[in-house]
Amino acid sequence: MDCRKPFDLHLLLLLLLFAYSSNAIFKFTSCNGQQVTVGGCLRQERTALLAFKQGLVDPSARLSSWGGNNCCSWRGIECDNKTGNVMRLDLRNSFPINLEPYSMTTEQLDAYKLSCLGGQLNSSLLQLDHLTHLDLSLNDFEGLQIPEFLGEFKHLRYLNLSYASFAGLVPPHLGNLSTLHYLDIYADSGMEIENPSWLSGLSSLKHLNLGFVTIHSSDAKWLHAVNMIPSLLELYCHGCELQDMAVTLPFVNFSSLSVLDLSQNLFNSSFPEWLSTLTSLTRLDLSTNSFSGSIAVDFGKFESLEDLHLSLNNFSGPVPVTLGNLCYLRKLGLASGRFSGDISGLLNSFTGCQTVSLEMLNLNSNDLVGELPDSIGLFKNLKHLDLAYNSLWGSIPASIGNLSALEVLYLHSNKMNGSIPESFGRLSELRDLNLIANSWQGVITEAHLMKLTRLESLMLSSSSLVFKVDPQWIPPFRLDYLQLEDCTVGPPFSTWLQVQNRLTQVKLQNVGISDTIPKEWFSELSAEILVMDLSENQIRGELPEELVSPKLEMLDLSSNRFEGFLPRWSTNATQFYIHENSLSGPIPRDIGTLMPRLRNLHLSDNTLNGTIPLSICKMADLQVLSLRNNYLSGELPDCWRDLSTSSLWVVDVSNNSLSGEIPSSMGLLRSLGMLLLSENNLVGEIPSSLQNCSALTSIDLGENQLSGEIPSWLAENLSATFVLRLRSNQFHGQIPEALCNLPLLHFLDLSHNNLSGGIPKCLDNLTAIVYGNSSELYYQETKVVTKGRAYDYNRNLALLNVIDFSENNLSGPIPEEMTKLLSLRVLNLSSNHISGAIPEKIGDLKVLETLDLSHNQLSGEIPATLSSLTFLTHLIVSYNNFSGKIPAGRQLQTFDASSYQGNPFLCGFPSRVKCPTESITTTAPPTTGTEPEDEEDEIFELGTGLYVSIVLGFGFGFLGLCVTLLRKEFRKKDIEW
Repeated sequence: MDCRKPFDLHLLLLLLLFAYSSNAIFKFTSCNGQQVTVGGCLRQERTALLAFKQGLVDPSARLSSWGGNNCCSWRGIECDNKTGNVMRLDLRNSFPINLEPYSMTTEQLDAYKLSCLGGQLNSSLLQLDHLTHLDLSLNDFEGLQIPEFLGEFKHLRYLNLSYASFAGLVPPHLGNLSTLHYLDIYADSGMEIENPSWLSGLSSLKHLNLGFVTIHSSDAKWLHAVNMIPSLLELYCHGCELQDMAVTLPFVNFSSLSVLDLSQNLFNSSFPEWLSTLTSLTRLDLSTNSFSGSIAVDFGKFESLEDLHLSLNNFSGPVPVTLGNLCYLRKLGLASGRFSGDISGLLNSFTGCQTVSLEMLNLNSNDLVGELPDSIGLFKNLKHLDLAYNSLWGSIPASIGNLSALEVLYLHSNKMNGSIPESFGRLSELRDLNLIANSWQGVITEAHLMKLTRLESLMLSSSSLVFKVDPQWIPPFRLDYLQLEDCTVGPPFSTWLQVQNRLTQVKLQNVGISDTIPKEWFSELSAEILVMDLSENQIRGELPEELVSPKLEMLDLSSNRFEGFLPRWSTNATQFYIHENSLSGPIPRDIGTLMPRLRNLHLSDNTLNGTIPLSICKMADLQVLSLRNNYLSGELPDCWRDLSTSSLWVVDVSNNSLSGEIPSSMGLLRSLGMLLLSENNLVGEIPSSLQNCSALTSIDLGENQLSGEIPSWLAENLSATFVLRLRSNQFHGQIPEALCNLPLLHFLDLSHNNLSGGIPKCLDNLTAIVYGNSSELYYQETKVVTKGRAYDYNRNLALLNVIDFSENNLSGPIPEEMTKLLSLRVLNLSSNHISGAIPEKIGDLKVLETLDLSHNQLSGEIPATLSSLTFLTHLIVSYNNFSGKIPAGRQLQTFDASSYQGNPFLCGFPSRVKCPTESITTTAPPTTGTEPEDEEDEIFELGTGLYVSIVLGFGFGFLGLCVTLLRKEFRKKDIEW
């Protein structure tokens, strides 16, 4: 056929009309001999595409259009209008996905997976000789390795394989794509580059994204390779596990770079000097590395720089003031470094700009000091300002009101000790405000809040900050998050709080509210609320009888004055704190069904009655159960078998009216760390099944009617025990020597029982009391009772080492081995039948604070070494058979005669019995050669009825440690013993 011979026009029109009307396909032979479909699709390319389709998995039928004769009309295909060659193959998943999978719901993830293409990539694609654009991004090829044949496309200019779950080694064959302008292989699955040298073959490349592809490189091979690409404009190598950085380069070939992202790597060098030659940069991101040293770069050269991110490094020294020359800079991130100096130096450096373009400034977590300058008002385009976790002080300047675009302001965790200006109320775009953990002064009025119409999150705290808002004022905002702590908001629960009915998280802790809260407020919030904390106020009134809060995670209404019944609260919450109120009535029988996901249940210090419901054992995730200080009765539930696989750590039902025996099923709680059953009416022996609870650190069974001998397995099987308190029961027999094998024991109280025999000589094996060492910190309330008065102390239990064997029938001498307990602070052996002398080495107990040996049969002289115990504040040796002179010494002279009474053969001060060659005196002899005039007034009179006992409790302070061990926080409260 002569291509130059024209067709008969009429014949051609008839043929085309026939083809259109009958759906017939006509092929013509072109001058080069190719067969071309009338629709413009080459036959061999159509065949290649169909073969490619055959290898794919397409669960949502995205390629359902791939079936007609004209492949140029298929989805994702674009052809050259003249030649019919396929030029673009765009199979990018168009599903509206957030690229952070953890932020998607399960339903969204399932829908996304269904929309993905997968399967294999057929090499038939190589038949597409003129392909310039290939996009397979946002699909799921489930760990398929990128095929080598992709490196054989001669005309390819665009290749995007990002977020497509490719894995394995990236083939170096891609380095043959010398015409490629755009390469994106961002890895959402494990991909690696064994040797990055092949990157230098991409000589036409402008855009390169290797995000989260692990690059194995040494001697900065990766850098030298990309430096050989002069056309490169954008380079993204974030999260590539790179650690070899060249601080200098012999030449910079990619000087046209406008974007350089090397974030989230392992670089630990100083600031690379060659960066100063990249003056065309618009975005530089070196964040999340370990770069160190000061930054000695003249940023004034980077006139086009818009985004600069250097956060999460070890840069030190002042923030470069040359940054102030970057008038077009929009984002500046310098958080979590070691930048120091006065904040005003940086902010004032921008005063030379006619317009400051900065929209985001993040200086969080540095060592910046000083006051915010008035120049802050120049940043009128600022949307995000984060200066938290520094050491800034002073007030917020009134010029803050000029930041009309400000949406986010974080100033928390500084040393701000001034006021908040009323101009704050002009920040009409403000959405998120966090000013907690400062020492603000002054008042907050309606003027501060009047125009904050977009405010969604408000966080404020300071003991000197007072809200003076009209109780009937209705604010223009409806908050999603409200956190006010340790400031004065009450007494009334004002209208501006009551109208906040869109809250998902609310924390009004210790804000002085002593009003009632309408039940309707709880009901309005119940459906959407996630966190509610109204603790440490004086809120009165009753709670709604029933509430349904499916999204609730944590509720804390503790330390208030709520009355009435405990509500039937149907929720998926994991933490429920309602202790220290005046709630009454029974615990709902179906509480385990209402709150099936509960981990921490704190109902202590109320007036609850009735029995402990069996449904508690349906809380499979329960970790802390605290019901102490109520009026609960009946027996302990015997359902603990249902929690045998749980992480239940604390069971505290102290100070109730429970009766019966300790259920043997409690021994199935393998995670049990604290068993606190004191001050009840429990009977029987300690069940032997408890020896299976090898995690027990605190056992408090005091003030019950338990009987039998103290089992030796308490030490043999429970070697982690920190506290053992069995006082005020009916135990008999001897003190088991096995108790000496508790290396972590700090508190041992066996007082007020019927124990007999001698004191074990092996107590010096209690290494925690010998050395004071402890691998754990227990903060508890310690109560010292003196003449009926209780003195409470918050102490580190690791420092309060106590042995109390008082009120038993023990006999024999005080073992000298006890004087090796060098960290002992309290020793009470009173009211026994102990005989012999006080060991001479008693003076070795240098930190001893309380020593009570009264009401025994001890004899001999009181050792003079007692005078060296400078921490001794309570000494009672009364009603024994001591003789001789009471030792002198300034510490011993602080005790009055009652400490020594009942020893008729003692003489000397402070007794009225004179020793031979001495005159009777009622005052202490002078210790410095002259007698103080008011020496008598310095002597603390304890009287004859002195009774000293150390009572230790584990409560919600101690439970705070448990939650740390469980990686969950619960409120610290005391438990008295």
